[in-house]
Amino acid sequence: MFEYRVEVYMVKEAERAMNLLAMDGWRVIAVTPDHAKGYGIIVTFEREIV
Repeated sequence: MFEYRVEVYMVKEAERAMNLLAMDGWRVIAVTPDHAKGYGIIVTFEREIV
């Protein structure tokens, strides 16, 4: 079974945040532009529940 997490970032902070979550076992499965705000990105993560 998997759990999911959705985060919104400014592009400049996204790499750092994704690397920090990767240390906790989260894997990026999708990155899309945040059209609602007109700036930033939406990142969807998943990790397996053990």
